[in-house]
Amino acid sequence: MKGGTIQISWHDGKPVLTLDFHPISGLLATAGADYDIKLWLLNSGQSEKKLPSVSYQSSLTYHGCAVNTIRFSRSGELLASGADGGELIIWKLHPSETNQSWKVHKSLSFHRKDVLDLQWSPDDAFLISGSVDNSCIIWDVNKGCVHQMLDAHCHYVQGVAWDPLSKYVASLSSDRTCRIYLNKPQAKSKSGEKMNYVCQHVITKADHQRGDDTKTVKTHLFHDETLPSFFRRLSWSPDGSFLLIPSGSFKLSPTSEAVNATYVFSRKDLSRPALQLPGANKPVVVVRFCPVAFKLRGSSSEEGGFFKLPYRIVFAIATLNSVYIYDTECVAPIAVLAGLHYAAITDVTWSPTASYLALSSQDGYCTLVEFEDNELGEPVSISVGKKPVDGEERKHVLEKTDELMSEAIPDEISKPVESKQDHEKEKPLPSKVTSEEENQVMQRTDEVMTERRPDGEKQSSQSKVDTPVSNKPARKRITPMAIDP
Repeated sequence: MKGGTIQISWHDGKPVLTLDFHPISGLLATAGADYDIKLWLLNSGQSEKKLPSVSYQSSLTYHGCAVNTIRFSRSGELLASGADGGELIIWKLHPSETNQSWKVHKSLSFHRKDVLDLQWSPDDAFLISGSVDNSCIIWDVNKGCVHQMLDAHCHYVQGVAWDPLSKYVASLSSDRTCRIYLNKPQAKSKSGEKMNYVCQHVITKADHQRGDDTKTVKTHLFHDETLPSFFRRLSWSPDGSFLLIPSGSFKLSPTSEAVNATYVFSRKDLSRPALQLPGANKPVVVVRFCPVAFKLRGSSSEEGGFFKLPYRIVFAIATLNSVYIYDTECVAPIAVLAGLHYAAITDVTWSPTASYLALSSQDGYCTLVEFEDNELGEPVSISVGKKPVDGEERKHVLEKTDELMSEAIPDEISKPVESKQDHEKEKPLPSKVTSEEENQVMQRTDEVMTERRPDGEKQSSQSKVDTPVSNKPARKRITPMAIDP
């Protein structure tokens, strides 16, 4: 495993707010405060034992505001992008014998304010988006219109997630609640049953007993609106067996200090957390699952570890200044990355073959981590609804399409992009991570070895991430903790 911050001008030095990998070609798409979406080809550094690098391919220009979220559809044929001012654009891939081009396919208009997160349905026919206007909208992509509005939140909706089995959708808001919606189809019409999501659970507080008293006290499970991030990106596991929710603020007792945490919800009971992953010194803002499952290593005393799965699932948890990589078979994180950026991390994504992990930051840079072949394990297929997701098969597709070049062609009706720098709404940027804070992170996570950049100038940084071998007392390790019912 090798990784580091790629020292190039990703978006003219402006914050990079989101990124995502194309599920077939493996191209990396990034977007941010310069209003553009950019596509990059990744170059492996394994043969020369160097850091991975990127080559610029093309730009998708249409938005007139900062782009907060981009997500490719599962088929790879569509790309959705959400921006400030409620802009939500669907791009369509137009392949040819020599290259690929992306054109504006549809513009979805209804949100009144910034779109902060979005997610495709498993069949790519629908899209869910969350906005600063306190609402979630489920869009019918084929018709280009609103299918259903979910407007129960009373503050910004900063994260949305769609269940891979299409039974649930989830939303996370700065009103300190997570809402789980269940699909209860309405009566059949000429076109069949109409999808209809109704709120089944509102997750907001946990019960605690006050000392010897029989009375219980409720404490909040999530951070409030003072969390210094625009995003709270939650995620379902690829098989739909559990849901990861960031921005947790958990108290062991009513009088104890709150600790930053990520909550794990089992599909069997979405009303309360099954366990929590504590220990981060900064709030968790993004969680993202690796799309490939792996064979069990057999290192746990019980098959499948705590999650009791017949395979291992790997996931990344990003705080404002660090990334923890877990798998479902180990108690402790298998790797920790820290001290890579001077400002808040905004998004995390995995490549379709699990060869790369990429993260973006408010400091205008992105970090790439490259994994060696089978470093994370031997891929296995898992059945999700329609057909198995096979890591080796996707890797073969990626190798065949790796040479494709992408070219962005403006749509015939594309609108002119005017500079709105003078009129753009000012947002409070998360405070930069100081050298002192980074040192604290390094002292707490001795598993990570990173080369620090001088304050005066930015040089190419390389971080070597090893499998954790801690010399610290066990009580300081990051371990999951079950929550009492």
